[in-house]
Amino acid sequence: MAETGQGSCFHCGLPVPPDSTFKVRVEQVEQAMCCRGCQAVAQAILDNGLAEYYRNRTAMPGSGQEVLPEDVRKLALYDHPEIQRSFVIDAGEHAREAVLILEGITCAACIWLNERHLRQLAGVIDVDVNYASHRARVRWDDRKIQLSRILQEIQLLGYNAHPYNARQADELRKKRRKKDLQRIAIAGIAAAQVMMLAVALYAGSWYGIDARLRLMLRWFSLLLTIPVTGFAAIPFYRAAWSGIRSGHLNMDVPVALAIIGAFVGSVWVTVFGGAQVYYDTIAMFTLFLLATRMLETGVQEKSIESAENLLKMQPAMALRLRQGRQEYVPVLELEQGDLILSKAGDSIAADGEVVEGISGVNESLLTGESRPIPKRTGDKVIAGSTNLESPLTIRVTGVGEHTVLAGIVRLVDKAQAEKPHIAQLADRVASWFTLALLVFTALVLLAWLLHAPGKAFEVVLSVLVVTCPCALSLAVPAALAAASSHLIRRGILVLRGHALESLAYVTHVVFDKTGTLTLGQPRIAAIRPLAALDEVQCLRLAASLERASGHPLAHAFALRAEGLVIPEAVDTHNVAGCGMIGQVEGEMIRLGNRDWLDIRMMDLEAELQQEFPGATLVWMANAREAMAVFVLHDPLRDDAAAAVAALRQRGVQVSMLSGDDAAAVGYVAAQLGISQYRARMTPADKLAALQTMQRDGGVVAMVGDGVNDAPVLAGAQVSFAMGTGADVASQTSDIVLLSSRLGDVDVAVAVGRAAHVVMRQNLWWAVIYNLAALPFAAMGYVAPWVAALGMSVSSLIVVLNALRLR
Repeated sequence: MAETGQGSCFHCGLPVPPDSTFKVRVEQVEQAMCCRGCQAVAQAILDNGLAEYYRNRTAMPGSGQEVLPEDVRKLALYDHPEIQRSFVIDAGEHAREAVLILEGITCAACIWLNERHLRQLAGVIDVDVNYASHRARVRWDDRKIQLSRILQEIQLLGYNAHPYNARQADELRKKRRKKDLQRIAIAGIAAAQVMMLAVALYAGSWYGIDARLRLMLRWFSLLLTIPVTGFAAIPFYRAAWSGIRSGHLNMDVPVALAIIGAFVGSVWVTVFGGAQVYYDTIAMFTLFLLATRMLETGVQEKSIESAENLLKMQPAMALRLRQGRQEYVPVLELEQGDLILSKAGDSIAADGEVVEGISGVNESLLTGESRPIPKRTGDKVIAGSTNLESPLTIRVTGVGEHTVLAGIVRLVDKAQAEKPHIAQLADRVASWFTLALLVFTALVLLAWLLHAPGKAFEVVLSVLVVTCPCALSLAVPAALAAASSHLIRRGILVLRGHALESLAYVTHVVFDKTGTLTLGQPRIAAIRPLAALDEVQCLRLAASLERASGHPLAHAFALRAEGLVIPEAVDTHNVAGCGMIGQVEGEMIRLGNRDWLDIRMMDLEAELQQEFPGATLVWMANAREAMAVFVLHDPLRDDAAAAVAALRQRGVQVSMLSGDDAAAVGYVAAQLGISQYRARMTPADKLAALQTMQRDGGVVAMVGDGVNDAPVLAGAQVSFAMGTGADVASQTSDIVLLSSRLGDVDVAVAVGRAAHVVMRQNLWWAVIYNLAALPFAAMGYVAPWVAALGMSVSSLIVVLNALRLR
């Protein structure tokens, strides 16, 4: 706990005025406060049963703040719908969600305090604060509480909160990085100077040195080391104390013990005399650790920045068209339905739909594919993409937090908060290893005190330094961060923390057909009426039913029926794996596969399949007779065959499960060289087939369209969805292929396996290094400065090995 001194405020640590009457009773003891704000904060903390905060905090917060009427009026502006539009999203009926940046976070106890206090407010559904980024994701019921009240409560605790902004978050990261560089610079300068003095001291010990000169060199070394121990090493002290107070020993505990122990011992020798000082070890150890930590932080932040850089691509201004005039307005002033003009070479300002113009658009920021994508009337465009060729008039469908890119950043943020099993295991091992190390160090100290007391301190210091479990704790996070960053740049979005780990073990990849192996853009190649109706009448009835369907085939009917008057269908519903049923013009009509409709026209089916190889047949019937059959053709994706071949070459079994008819599925399987396939399967059938593979010991990855295959995707160990358009933000799969390239499935499996290999290499290296170095250090064969160098090199190897994944 960060303690307060005599005459200091119990809450914030500032001096208490002599005439202050502000006090609170904590554990039967009255504690003085510097102001009414701190008194209010402390009382609120105690009243809500959060006194544990004062026992767990490792640094002082800002002083408490009374929320004055003027502040209340300012915070109330955040309740205005026009302002909320830029950063608040709908998270369900009456539920709202916002991402806030918290200023004033100093330790893990601050996170605990904010989360516990806000969750106790009536109407707050959930709060999650990310310690690394200081971002808080808050969800609340707007019928019970307003955002301004939440912000007031945060301010009452002594912190400030404001809406998350990618550019602002980048500025905060730069500020923290600058602080880290300052610590490294101070440690580096001090280490260089202290090492020069250490050379003289070591030489003097060997060849002889005047006692007064040796004392002077030691005092100079002491003065140079004070900034290292008093400023550069502060993060290690904070983290170590937080771990001790929470009962979870982390790798900073032996680090802090080594630095403090070495400094105290060296000061004692400098003042009272003795054989050896360790100022050079302190400076080197701190410098190497800070440099390694900064490199690790850089690797982890790359994956965050890769996602946030998407938001930075969105322009701040847009050219709005209104009443025949063009005017530049801030993007946040745009409303849904506004018309904007995107000129050639401009970044598109908002998500929208093209209403006029034809152009090529570069969506490489999202898909990783630099090839221009043709856009014409009716096509969707994404904020931040670049219009390359000619002007487009766009109707706005999403701005700010309601864009596809903002949704992707939210999903990435959520995925990074999840730790896979191997990362959790590494954390637990590091914690137990630290405890075992401290016990072993105590035994070594006892042994040397009995054997050679004069060398005990040096040996214990070497043991603490050389076996610091930094490499063990960095082994998994560094590899995961590097792999995730690489995948994001390729347009492969990992949405679940366990996905990368599971990919390493995949033995089966199962593909859906329509919209996955095929383009998902079927066209009606032929219509064969089977009753007293012509082609147009059959098409009108079928298009009416398909209006209510979300299946990829439904778009083919809408496209073919453009310009026709479509009757209204009522009582429609989808029968999974079979088709659609509903009432059109007073008659109950079904549209789907032949088996479901119980149509026995095998000869006609064979004739059509011979005439249209690989086509899908959709039949229509009423209660009396078959009415028509529609022949739909959906071309294969260009890279489908190459993707299947790459997976098989990697030793992965490839299967196809489809709800389509046997002839169409068999044709596609033959084209792609897939020997294991099944047709006419409902979602339940597909799930049962996946479970059979899993019972046989297989680790299954399912690739589907993310909508119709949702139950099957949920049943696979790893699930991929083809991510096109606005559906990306609402996917429930583990991984989304933003580029819709099937070859990226093989890339993801390769990166997953490579990440697993790197993690295992890192873990083995960390364990072997510690086990090998420990006996030598315990026997006194490793000098403290050599131990510092060895520990740092060990951690550096782990991080550099992880960087190979990028």
